Amino acid sequence: MKALISGLLNIETTIKIREFPIEYAPIDFPFFGIKSGVSGVAFNIARALRMLDNDVKISSFVGGDFEGKRVMETLAADKIDAGLIHAELRETPVSAVLYDDSGRRRIYCDLKDIQEQTTELSRIADAVAECDVAILCNINFNRSLLREVKNLGKPIATDVHVLGSINDEFNRDFMECADILFLSDENLPCGAEEFLLRLKDAYPPKIIVIGRGDKGAMMYERESDRVYRLNVVNIGGVVNTVGAGDALFSAFLSFYFGGFSAVESLCRAEIFAALKIRHNGASIGFPSVAEVEKIYADIGKTIVCT
Repeated sequence: MKALISGLLNIETTIKIREFPIEYAPIDFPFFGIKSGVSGVAFNIARALRMLDNDVKISSFVGGDFEGKRVMETLAADKIDAGLIHAELRETPVSAVLYDDSGRRRIYCDLKDIQEQTTELSRIADAVAECDVAILCNINFNRSLLREVKNLGKPIATDVHVLGSINDEFNRDFMECADILFLSDENLPCGAEEFLLRLKDAYPPKIIVIGRGDKGAMMYERESDRVYRLNVVNIGGVVNTVGAGDALFSAFLSFYFGGFSAVESLCRAEIFAALKIRHNGASIGFPSVAEVEKIYADIGKTIVCT
């Protein structure tokens, strides 16, 4: 699969804490509990897709600062095409993630001035023409691209992450243009299945997936007009759940555009995400196709419960 990924790049720092809520103390010493590296939705997806043997190009913005250079050097080391990344921000976005032993986390994301940017189609036209899927993350600089890419006949995949309303104004354009739509069950105003059915009636995606963490996942497929409920894949050894949603989304696209059915792809994506969260950091710990298939051969038939 050839994928164009347009989305956020940032420097992420993860900090292991004792528990939530955090009890005040002037200092703590979480030995080997603080790590920093390149992350952001676009990078997480690109790394995951590369691990699954796909060709990827990233479109994004960074600053001309040390953090921006660190992003570009990391992409070069990973052999990820960075020709569509522009150093036009005042500063490169950064994030900090607090997490505990149970996998709960709190993310602080400083986007700097990236929400003020816009990507013109002319900048990425060749990459759009060549790709099998345009992964347009829900960030402002992609908003003007949505209908232009749609009009070119390219399938659009997006993850809107957290929704509190069916009429979410920030994400409306993305939900209206997506062919494949992912989100989390965090902050839903009602049960996951009820919200899934509301989404499919209000917006046109062919596939809608709600990731449900330790409750598994749920998917609506318009072609079959069917809701699938998937059990959680519990492999054990959870270290940090940050990035689990990006892993689920990436793996689904890889297997789906690789020729598997939607439900077979989501089963494999759950395994991929379960293996990934045994590592600390949103952009590390991605398993290979062979690792996923080995586990799928053992438990694949038990994942779908309806």
